[in-house]
Amino acid sequence: MNNELHPFPENEITPFYNCSGHPLFYLHSDGKHFYHYDGTPIAHLYGDKYIISYSGQYLGWLHNGSIIDYKNGKYAFFTTYSSGGASRPSRKSRPSRSSRKSRPSKSSRMSRPSRPSRISSWSENSSVTFFPNY
Repeated sequence: MNNELHPFPENEITPFYNCSGHPLFYLHSDGKHFYHYDGTPIAHLYGDKYIISYSGQYLGWLHNGSIIDYKNGKYAFFTTYSSGGASRPSRKSRPSRSSRKSRPSKSSRMSRPSRPSRISSWSENSSVTFFPNY
């Protein structure tokens, strides 16, 4: 599944970095679930595009390997596969991954909000606070 919407290689763990280049979480090799490095499940991917919290809230969407914040249309996180968008800092080293904890049940998805226009700057929400239940 290597395309513009989901440019990540299959069966590979993909780290996501914040606006300072710190790795905060990763997309599991299943290509569907996001985990913090401490093993906590923090969100899942819906339709290969939307980042949804386990409580059903739309948090952002994938665009050219980056996550765009639904609140303001700004870039929240990037990967080694990101292209375009806000300027990216150098990447810091990744922490070791802890054992994954069990995923909570997925709640019903809330209505998808209208998507703001993309803005090529960094979201103020480029941290774990992006995930409301973490």
